[in-house]
Amino acid sequence: MRNAALKFICRDVYLRVERSDTPFTRGYNAGQVIRVPVAHGEGNYIADAETIARIEGEGRVLFRYATPDGALDPAWNINGATNAIAGVLNDRRNVLGMMPHPENHVEAAIGPTDGRGLFAGLVEALDRAA
Repeated sequence: MRNAALKFICRDVYLRVERSDTPFTRGYNAGQVIRVPVAHGEGNYIADAETIARIEGEGRVLFRYATPDGALDPAWNINGATNAIAGVLNDRRNVLGMMPHPENHVEAAIGPTDGRGLFAGLVEALDRAA
């Protein structure tokens, strides 16, 4: 869906990591706040109440838009996503749908490195699968 403000957003945001026991989040701690960029005009995660209740109940929400200290605040949910959802797993928990761009925050030479945790967990999972 289009962002709630109906305009392109390009800036850093804060995400709260909801779980640290998935291949996508093993490089983080649950409750940790990371800073990553967004660059989108469409990124407003919307689903019906039944779907939201199901994914919340199944623990499939991995990241939420948050304040720098991890609080959920509508003012920091920059695109208006339901329940401030920024990253969610599919039913099989092997695909992460995510609007922010952690891949753009991995090289210290060009800025923050908060995105590294996502890739650290994936590398670990691939090493175990080999």
